[in-house]
Amino acid sequence: MIEDRDTRLKVYSFFAMLARMKHINRWGLMRNSRAENIQEHSLQVAIVAHALALIKNTYYDGDVDENAAAVAALFHDCDEILTGDLPTPVKYFNAEFRCAYREVEAAAAHKLLSMLPEPMRPVYSGLLSHDPGSEIWSIVKAADSISAYIKCLEELSTGNTEFAAAAATTKQKISEMRMPEADRFMEDYIGAFSLSLDEYGL
Repeated sequence: MIEDRDTRLKVYSFFAMLARMKHINRWGLMRNSRAENIQEHSLQVAIVAHALALIKNTYYDGDVDENAAAVAALFHDCDEILTGDLPTPVKYFNAEFRCAYREVEAAAAHKLLSMLPEPMRPVYSGLLSHDPGSEIWSIVKAADSISAYIKCLEELSTGNTEFAAAAATTKQKISEMRMPEADRFMEDYIGAFSLSLDEYGL
């Protein structure tokens, strides 16, 4: 039976919803010199996650699919299309609130999946839900924190001291992850984010 146009539009709205990531801004409680949306954040997390996996494989005898890490990172914040970016102090206010928010995230992911044809849902279900104990998800979380730290550095470079405490807290969080690949990224690559274009040596 051929689906009518209204049904197709409803079923296939998944990718149109993902395109709305650019309308969801991060750091809602902070004064920003430049707004950052979850679409550009997700791209940066994907780039860093790919690098972390590659660093792990190259220097620390890892066996992580760097492409899978990048794709997982691209989709890691998709639920925020429907929930918005909840500020960290609110999200982690207490265990009960965090548990309730996980249920909201799961409901948002389920709603997004319902916008896909049935045969495509299994693949995207794996991308929209996370296994907290998986190696790839650990890399994505580290990349997420590194991306947040980069945002702090960018804001600080404009003279916006609103991000000073966040920078210190995020840097400490990355250190406490005890991930050699994250530590190496911070040591080898993060310094360039504080340089001007002229200092890149082009």
